[in-house]
Amino acid sequence: MSGGTGRAVQWHKSTYSSTNGGNCLEAGRGLPGAVPVRDSKLSDSPVLSFPSAGWGKFLATVKDGRFSA
Repeated sequence: MSGGTGRAVQWHKSTYSSTNGGNCLEAGRGLPGAVPVRDSKLSDSPVLSFPSAGWGKFLATVKDGRFSA
């Protein structure tokens, strides 16, 4: 995926993610101002794209423990 910018997206997932095919997401790096997210099991699945600032706030909220399981 290049997101129309000509830049390749570098996909990564949490180090907490298991290698046995669990339910995980991958977030992409390399798109200015946006963070693409996809299903880690389906690399050619549809991608959701979030504004970088919003994604950063979401991660901060998760790390703060403000979401209950």
